[in-house]
Amino acid sequence: MPYACPSSSVMSRIRITGGTWRSRMIQVADGPGLRPTPDRVRETLFNWLGHDLSGVKCLDAFAGSGILGLEAASRGATQVVMIEKERRAFLQLEKNVALFNSPACKLVCGDALECAPAVAADCDLIFLDPPYRLGLLEKFEVLLPRLAKPEARIYAEAEYPLENLGPWRVVKRGTAGQVHYHLLEQP
Repeated sequence: MPYACPSSSVMSRIRITGGTWRSRMIQVADGPGLRPTPDRVRETLFNWLGHDLSGVKCLDAFAGSGILGLEAASRGATQVVMIEKERRAFLQLEKNVALFNSPACKLVCGDALECAPAVAADCDLIFLDPPYRLGLLEKFEVLLPRLAKPEARIYAEAEYPLENLGPWRVVKRGTAGQVHYHLLEQP
């Protein structure tokens, strides 16, 4: 199953699939609910989004390994705010981001539901890949109008298929194993 967390405390590695840091590897800490988005899914996502994100402001609300935010920064995003609550994952995220010395990346250790309104606004792109079975997508949904521009795109992963998040509607979707991934836009 491609989204299973490693059972040991040994760190795994994943690669950045595109942009200036293409093929560079980052370490992924083992942690509860941490399931980095696989290469194939990220390649599909960035085919949907386009490979040049120059000038784009991003929020990676449940950053985990930070791979989605790093992919965006690698493709030229101007600002990428990455929020991670779990301390061990955050410490590894700090190490990974330090490898690239990118002024575009801003890290926040905290609860995305509490921190996001204070650290991100007017986002063009929001990545939502929260831990499953906690209702976090539904809880985060109410924050979207405060965080995102009306023309913003939202990428969301869930354990079930989505139709919408607030006024954003699914325009593209896929599945990988039991995981559903979606690109949402406002009509």
